[in-house]
Amino acid sequence: MVDKQVETDEGVELPELPEEAARKRVSGPVYWLTLLLGGFGILVAINQTFSINAFGYVLIDNAYFYLLIAIFLSLAFLIFPGRKKDANHVPAYDWVLFAITMVTSLYLSYHGEDMIEQGWDIVAPELPTLAAAVMCALAMEGVRRAGGMVLFIVCMFFFTFPLWTEHAPGFLWGVGKDPVELVRTYAMGFESIVGLPMRVAGNILIGFLVFGSALVVTGGGEFFMNFAAALLGKSRGGPAKVAILSSGFFGSLSGSVISNVITTGQLTIPTMKRAGYPPVYAASVEACASTGGTLMPPVMGAVAFLMAEFLNIPYGEIVVAAAVPSILFYLALLLQVDCYAAVNGLRGQPAEEIPSVWETLKDGWFYIFSLVLLVYMLVFMRIELYAPYYTTIVLIVSATLFRKKEKRFNFAKFKELIIESSTIIANIVAILAGIGVIVGSLAFTGVGGAFSRELIAIAGNNLWLLLAMGAITSFLLGMGVTVSACYIFLAIIMGPALIKFGLDPIASHLFILYWGMISYITPPVALAAVTAAVIAKSDQWQTGVTAMRLGSIKFILPFIVVLTPALIMRGEAFDIVWTISTCTLAVVVMAAGFEGYLYYVGRIGWPTRILLFLSAAGFLYQDHIAQLIGLVVAILAYAGQFIFRRNAPA
Repeated sequence: MVDKQVETDEGVELPELPEEAARKRVSGPVYWLTLLLGGFGILVAINQTFSINAFGYVLIDNAYFYLLIAIFLSLAFLIFPGRKKDANHVPAYDWVLFAITMVTSLYLSYHGEDMIEQGWDIVAPELPTLAAAVMCALAMEGVRRAGGMVLFIVCMFFFTFPLWTEHAPGFLWGVGKDPVELVRTYAMGFESIVGLPMRVAGNILIGFLVFGSALVVTGGGEFFMNFAAALLGKSRGGPAKVAILSSGFFGSLSGSVISNVITTGQLTIPTMKRAGYPPVYAASVEACASTGGTLMPPVMGAVAFLMAEFLNIPYGEIVVAAAVPSILFYLALLLQVDCYAAVNGLRGQPAEEIPSVWETLKDGWFYIFSLVLLVYMLVFMRIELYAPYYTTIVLIVSATLFRKKEKRFNFAKFKELIIESSTIIANIVAILAGIGVIVGSLAFTGVGGAFSRELIAIAGNNLWLLLAMGAITSFLLGMGVTVSACYIFLAIIMGPALIKFGLDPIASHLFILYWGMISYITPPVALAAVTAAVIAKSDQWQTGVTAMRLGSIKFILPFIVVLTPALIMRGEAFDIVWTISTCTLAVVVMAAGFEGYLYYVGRIGWPTRILLFLSAAGFLYQDHIAQLIGLVVAILAYAGQFIFRRNAPA
């Protein structure tokens, strides 16, 4: 969540992320403590993942998760400021919170086995109950600092929900708890603070966060920007295409839409403006590309791991399923910016600004190799627990041996890697500890299941009505919250309803994820568009509307995914090829219609553009008759333009 401001060199105020604010406080004692404690936390995760027994034994699950909380949630209070005026220093009360978090979490970790054997989540002695109450308060404060005020308010609503659910009407009625029972269940049960979100973080996510940090520290971000420029910089509208590719690469690794906009947008948006793209269009392109990055395999941020855990399927299946829809989304963006450039006569970047493909690959081929290796381990070897650690080792060794001397990985960059990884892990742990409360609240009150049943009852046997309600619900709940929090909430209340209706489980979860993410580029909230507009100095509302139009395929793809699972590589080979082909044709004619440019014809007027939209609708509607009509309409549109141009007076 973005709720702070930072001044750029040009005097433009950009939203400041918690991660950005953190860098100002990681100095002096906090720097060394983050380096040592964060490094120890990563070693603990490696020990647990590989069962090395470095400490004489492998911790049981809840003891391990409390130990991670002791390390990273305590660091979060030193790294992330509680108030704007504390952005540049660490006040005494943050050190107190650090100490309280450390002591409380270590106490709960030490008694992890007692919780299970003696059922402390139901009945516990006074001291563990007090520790549980303190842990709940710390988790809420942690999510406020790391996730922002909107997410904090959502978490607090669900934190208190079991206290009054017995008096709530309709499907909001559930099994209630008194305050003592509540804190015990939240802090010492297996469905809340150390529930599914924390399990994903501790068992899988830390390795990928370290890998992503290694890519950044070793210069991977710069490489992918240069590589995109080398491939597409010379083409018409090249800067926009470079922005799309580089933001897609970076967003898949970072998992944060706003961070992606700020990091890549400060480079890509000014370049697009210099190439002739209006500020509104340039900002919209960056907002869409950054939003799509979190849906782009192989990494997809934290959501893919959460989805695999919710559905109890291998992570590789999520990657395969998400590949084609994300490629179609980026294809739509690339075609639209290309058509816009053709209509407006925009050229590529000057030759002197474009790096050599060969020199770029020569200096950073191992970044591509690392990603290919990661995908191979995830999809074919199916070792998602170990893959990021193996790939990180390969990446670091390669960056040490094959980069130019001044850019090689050294001890200074090793320290930077630990600091970067620890900061990101602290942010994730603080957020997931807080939103674990949402999972627990809906689970033990029974309201999560009741909500699903209510949706199905309202929809009756009407699938379109259920999907429409699901889309609206997902869109509204996605406003102003992080991607992970949005998905977890939707996976609990919307996912079961779609699956119970008979829809494919992966398709159902991709549906709610896509619709939850649409709010990032859709007014009135449109956080990605607003952030990009600040950088571009463009009108925020116009940027949001333009971004919504550029990303319009994202409104349609979720429906195709759930209605035709062949788009996510599930089904017969012919059906998969046919569906992908028709959707690709739809994307091509939609782009031409939106921008008013038809390949091999040139500019087109509104009558032809309307025909192209009708053709796209036919291709997208998964019915052979409709698709045939769409093909005929597209051919007529092309033929009509050829005849018109041929007979036009010279």
